[in-house]
Amino acid sequence: MNLSEIGRVTLALLTQFGLKVIGAILLWMIAQRLIDLALKVLRRGFRSQNVEPTLINYLINIISVTLRIVLVVAILGFFGIETTSFAALLAAVGIAIGAAWGGLLANFAAGAFLIIFHPFKVGDFITAGGVTGTVTELGLFTTTINTPDNVMTIVANNKIFSDNIQNFSANPYRRVDLLAQLHHDVNHNDAIARLKTRISQIPNVLDNPAPDVEIMTFNLAGPLLAVRPYCNNENYWQVYFDTNKAIRETFGEAGYPVPEQRYAFSQLLGDGTKPMIPSPKF
Repeated sequence: MNLSEIGRVTLALLTQFGLKVIGAILLWMIAQRLIDLALKVLRRGFRSQNVEPTLINYLINIISVTLRIVLVVAILGFFGIETTSFAALLAAVGIAIGAAWGGLLANFAAGAFLIIFHPFKVGDFITAGGVTGTVTELGLFTTTINTPDNVMTIVANNKIFSDNIQNFSANPYRRVDLLAQLHHDVNHNDAIARLKTRISQIPNVLDNPAPDVEIMTFNLAGPLLAVRPYCNNENYWQVYFDTNKAIRETFGEAGYPVPEQRYAFSQLLGDGTKPMIPSPKF
């Protein structure tokens, strides 16, 4: 075979290979668009059937990964690579990766259990994995939570599933826990009556159950009141801050003295005996 024949064969092979590369690129681009379109159609279909948004995201992620794996195998077959051997190789690689990255599989399994047991859904306000905020997405391996200060936080599903989960959106209402310090000389019954009346007028405070205002404990400054209005979860911080304002304004309008700590010190003796601090006087 002379150089001209070698050149013709080489050119033919390069042309054939180049056409396959171009075809593979076109196949990849078209298939990607078709996959995206199919996922959008599936998402709309799930939503029309009122499927849980958390479950929709989970299923869409699984289907998306599966379709793209099938696309890669199809492109390799287009180049004439034996896909059966590749599938076996992919399975072996998957086992090796699974053994090396056991944590990812644990997160995947935890995500599946979160879907099955359904402790929370997208849109719920929760505390999980040490993070408090609103759930925006439950993915294959992680859950995305937006904290109250608007920070997107991504938490591993296994950490969430293996820890305590508090779902503040599960019940129709929740309690706001605040404290109000009284002076020793203030009539606590008068203070309690005033606070109950004032707090009941705060917007979004529930009438049933009614706000609780009771003596929690005593300290050196006087009685310490527990102030506990109830509200819906979405109104929590508004009621929290308005109740603090109500405590301040109510006590100011009533002319209550400012709480102060009272000590009854004994006279310091010449031998260096320290003053004794007796129990507070109420």
